[in-house]
Amino acid sequence: MQLLYDFLRRHPTGVDTFWGVVLFGFSLLWATTVPVGIEAKWIAAGIALLLSLVVALRRRMPEKMLVLAGVLGLAQLVLDIEVNPADFAMLVIIYTVAAHDGPRWSARFALLGGLSAATLAQVRWPEENTGVAGRVFIVIVMSVPFALAWVLGDSIRTRRAYFAQLEERASRLEREREAQSKVAVAAERARIARELHDVVAHNVSVMVVQADGAAYVLDAAPDQAKQALETISSTGRQALAEMRRLLGVLRTGDVQEGGEYVPQPDVQQIEDLVEQVRRAGLTVDFKIEGTPRQLPSGVELTAYRIVQEALTNTRKHGGPEVGASVRLVYFDDGLGLLVEDDGRGSAHELYEDGGADGKGHGLIGMRERVGMVGGTLDAGPRPGGGFRISALLPLKPAH
Repeated sequence: MQLLYDFLRRHPTGVDTFWGVVLFGFSLLWATTVPVGIEAKWIAAGIALLLSLVVALRRRMPEKMLVLAGVLGLAQLVLDIEVNPADFAMLVIIYTVAAHDGPRWSARFALLGGLSAATLAQVRWPEENTGVAGRVFIVIVMSVPFALAWVLGDSIRTRRAYFAQLEERASRLEREREAQSKVAVAAERARIARELHDVVAHNVSVMVVQADGAAYVLDAAPDQAKQALETISSTGRQALAEMRRLLGVLRTGDVQEGGEYVPQPDVQQIEDLVEQVRRAGLTVDFKIEGTPRQLPSGVELTAYRIVQEALTNTRKHGGPEVGASVRLVYFDDGLGLLVEDDGRGSAHELYEDGGADGKGHGLIGMRERVGMVGGTLDAGPRPGGGFRISALLPLKPAH
């Protein structure tokens, strides 16, 4: 049964042709029984054939078949061919045009023609022994099928348009979900890149500095070389721990080690970070101004990463004998960060153009982090030499 249904859906013109043949058969039976002359029978058969053609081609060319049906209706009036079974094709074409998503003039023409058909038929072939009121009643009754055919077709068209709109909306929502997924993936990749850069660049930079120092004093001062190697070892372990934390985030969305959550770096750990940098040989002056208080986790992590990246850049670009200073200032509505050094500073393209040949990703990450918490960042050379990074991270008002 399903195969038959699918076949009929794939061949609508064939189905309409079948019903057109059936309608023509009934019309021929009427033509052979009606008491008129042979010439009138042939005319009626010809009109019936054309009306059957209207049914057969109603879905292939609805507007043309509507016009043809109207012309045939006028021909019946002029040639005195009374209402017969072939006129059922007019109901069919009115329904088809109303249901078809075509030009609206055709639907209006179909409605006007259908409502006029009963009146014209009653004027041309009035009922005998019936008064004016009776004829009006007959016109109303005969107009109902035409009106119902048009209303049914128009409701089908409206329903199809509604379902098409729903499908379009579902398709649009699917496209929007795909776009949002791509944006989320890109944002996650950027976040991962920032975390990897912060973890790897800082710790590896410390390890490189210590390794160079150990190689330089290996023969002259073995104790200092041993201390440098211990620093390399502890820094490497710290880097591995942060890498495991980051990989845990990628796998599960949260970090668990030994069944407990591993906290993200925060402002309180900046002092430990500064101490680690000092042990690596960089002179750092660290001060906190204002009243320290609990900050949002995003601001805590952003502040830590900014200081970490700034000190890493100082070691990489500041040159020998460079010194740095770190200032944390707690305002009522924000946290201020100021990291300065008296070294050579960075190349112009690293802080203005976002990096060249794969460089400058640290400052790019800083700007992205600060932007994510709604803050501002300024990075560039100091007037008196060296480099300065200042940031303002907004906070809720202190209570």
